Amino acid sequence: MDRLEKKAGLLAGDRSGAKTEAPHEPFAAEEPASAPALSRSVALLFAIACGLAVANVYYAQPLLDAMASELGIDRAAVGIVITATQICYALGLLMLVPLGDLANRRKLIVGQLLLSVLALIVVGTASTAAVLLAGMGAVGLLAVVTQALVAYASTLAAPAERGRVVGLVTSGVVIGILLARTVAGTLTDLAGWRSVYFVSAGLTVLMAGLLFRVLPREDHGKVPMTYPQLLRSVFALFVQEPVLRTRGMIALLIFASFSVLWTSLVLPLGSPPLSLSHTAIGSFGLAGVAGALAAARAGRLADRGLGQRTTGIALTLLLVSWLPISLTERSLWALIAGVLLLDLAVQAVHVTNQSMIYSVRPESRSRLAGAYMIFYSIGSAVGSIASTLVYAQAGWTGVCLLGAAISGLALLFWGLTRPSTPAS
Repeated sequence: MDRLEKKAGLLAGDRSGAKTEAPHEPFAAEEPASAPALSRSVALLFAIACGLAVANVYYAQPLLDAMASELGIDRAAVGIVITATQICYALGLLMLVPLGDLANRRKLIVGQLLLSVLALIVVGTASTAAVLLAGMGAVGLLAVVTQALVAYASTLAAPAERGRVVGLVTSGVVIGILLARTVAGTLTDLAGWRSVYFVSAGLTVLMAGLLFRVLPREDHGKVPMTYPQLLRSVFALFVQEPVLRTRGMIALLIFASFSVLWTSLVLPLGSPPLSLSHTAIGSFGLAGVAGALAAARAGRLADRGLGQRTTGIALTLLLVSWLPISLTERSLWALIAGVLLLDLAVQAVHVTNQSMIYSVRPESRSRLAGAYMIFYSIGSAVGSIASTLVYAQAGWTGVCLLGAAISGLALLFWGLTRPSTPAS
């Protein structure tokens, strides 16, 4: 029994025809003809690790008031905490995620998790605004380990199972984002906002230990290039791979729509006549989790060559979801239905996008992950800013029209680019 089977309980899988040419990149590594298949239990561990890591970026959103009060930060300026975290997250996508194609991924992933522990402790013990900002910036930078995990899972998965595995692992990311606010609010009520980061630090140490045990020690298929060459090759992928450009633009639009809803939803729910508590508002994330879990099956459809069809149906559902969402101020049940549809659609397209992109160049999956998620970051930032501006001018109706317009644009873009995009 080889070392991977001993450590991870992974089964050997057949990768027929797995040698993949990389015509645009000299000396590119080939995908091995025989590689391990990722067991469901280890894929689930990857998903949990992803959710835990990405949640660190979003814990602060419901805690800004508490942070501002304790550290003497002007409430009008405390939003810089979120901005610093997101900027550093985007920087990590470009600077750290591509390292998975160059360095040993076991050491890289475990190392980033352990450094995240230190960053979380800095945040939890911060006594000044400057220390808090530095800690949150480090948390954001290192949270990109989620994308390293998704890319590595796609590499360990057998070709016929890649979409299913990516769907399962990616569901952990979405669930982590949606539940972060609820968890942060609950822990803060029980033990203060600092407890959120101490608890996360403890769980991250545990996860680092588990992944150290199950990840394979050997990591083949590294590209023979320097770090500067690696970074330059990320930009080259944008030029060379139409699938990355097309699917990246779709990701930008769907996550802009996603952020339009989740950034501004607290505004109508917390205002009269609804005037819901923060705990009640956070509970709507549970409906989003249900939708995200349901969408994990989209990866299996991509494995069967139905990626384009899945994308078209999901984008149509995304557009339709804004109709019940627009009725939020009249019916919370309509909002729940709309949230289910929206999160189902966004997750289904996201899983399909990654499954299609990771099939392009086996030797470049980490760089592809970083490049693709840059589109996600841009879409999320644009959606967040636009939604609050529109709400101030046109209320909830304006926000819903904005979300529907972005969703319609995504559907139109997919329709126009479909003939030039591979089916799987």
